[in-house]
Amino acid sequence: MSNSTVAAVSTPNAPGGIGIIRISGEDALAVAGRVFFPVSGETLADSRGYRAYFGDVIYNGSKIDEAVCLVYRAPHSYTGEDTAEINCHGGLFVTKQVLRAVLDAGAQPAGPGEFTKRAFLNGKMDLASSESVMNLIGASGKQAAAAALNTLEGNLSRKIRACCDRIIGVCASLAAWVDYPDEDIEEIGNGEMLSVFESVRAELKEIINRFDCGRALTEGVDTVIVGKPNVGKSAIMNLLTGFQRSIVTDIAGTTRDVVEEKITVGDIILRIADTAGIRETENTVENIGVSLARKRLDRAELVLAVFDGSSPVSDEDREIIKECGDRKKIALLNKSDLPRRADIDEIEKSFDRTVVLSAMTGEGIDELEKAISEVLMTDEFDPSAACLAGERQRACCVKAIGHLDGCIDALNSGMTPDAVNVCADCAVDALLELTGEKATAAVVDEVFSRFCVGK
Repeated sequence: MSNSTVAAVSTPNAPGGIGIIRISGEDALAVAGRVFFPVSGETLADSRGYRAYFGDVIYNGSKIDEAVCLVYRAPHSYTGEDTAEINCHGGLFVTKQVLRAVLDAGAQPAGPGEFTKRAFLNGKMDLASSESVMNLIGASGKQAAAAALNTLEGNLSRKIRACCDRIIGVCASLAAWVDYPDEDIEEIGNGEMLSVFESVRAELKEIINRFDCGRALTEGVDTVIVGKPNVGKSAIMNLLTGFQRSIVTDIAGTTRDVVEEKITVGDIILRIADTAGIRETENTVENIGVSLARKRLDRAELVLAVFDGSSPVSDEDREIIKECGDRKKIALLNKSDLPRRADIDEIEKSFDRTVVLSAMTGEGIDELEKAISEVLMTDEFDPSAACLAGERQRACCVKAIGHLDGCIDALNSGMTPDAVNVCADCAVDALLELTGEKATAAVVDEVFSRFCVGK
């Protein structure tokens, strides 16, 4: 790893109470000492660390701010390197001026995820824990934050390491028996090996299922609101977002484009889109909107299909039911404030859940939140259990399961121990790639390229 000293603003790019410029590397304290001067007269480079100093930030001979500088000594810092953090006033201009002063004093600009990458390379955390940092930053709810924090603290890594150790135990027994045939080494039985491979596979599948259930909390679900014109789709969109995001009128076909918003329903993140009413029309502009609505429906993970409860179910409604396909879907029987004329039984049989509500009064919104949680199975999500932090980690688990399937097939078909050992080694490699113990430089670079600068 390069010994260069890097710096970046580690607070959001917006006005605030403070702005933090983080400096990390071999010369971090020397660089900080060229721009920050403690009122005590002490020299930062001589600091024992774990101290806070009040002083002035000087740039080109002029004082630009009063600040506090925190000093950390390697290896007991976030990055594992000598680190200084200048806490200045949080105006955008002042923060950028302090960063410029630090860069002119000898630091290099930090890249995306540079500080966390250094923490990983210096052994402060593994790759699985590193990836959870951005999940913790981006958490939009209590459960998502709890899951990310558990992964950051090593819950997932310990689980994966335990799975690895059990497979490695089998590999070691096989290798010893094959390599030293003249020694009195007891051969590991097929039944014992099968038990290990099947139990590890079951644990990995459980971790994957937990990730799939929890994605609505940690990453969000691609959601679309569909229905024929004038059933209240835009009113429901506004009800869910909490403000007038879509235009609402009594005129059918008002919505012509796809209106998208990211919202939180309870702890669930929905990337939700309000679409044009789906119907046959000769209006060229509206027809384009209908086409966009169908395309948006095609890629949705969750469908909220809206029906007018005050009108009988129409052929257009039935066509929309058919277009929803086998996706996860909830029927919203809107306009409960009016006398019901729709056949709810006809609608219920085609959907995972049906919710009766009124976009006008807000009645039924709590029931909708509960229905979304049940359909997406977030009510079964346990944030204290081992949780995957993203698709890369999921792919590693899937790859490991594939190799464990190979182990099981090899044993059941009577293949030689060498063949079993090869598949078992590959399963271990896949799991070690997840934690970063065997990840390539390209994988590491890709992981941290998705981080924000300053973290």
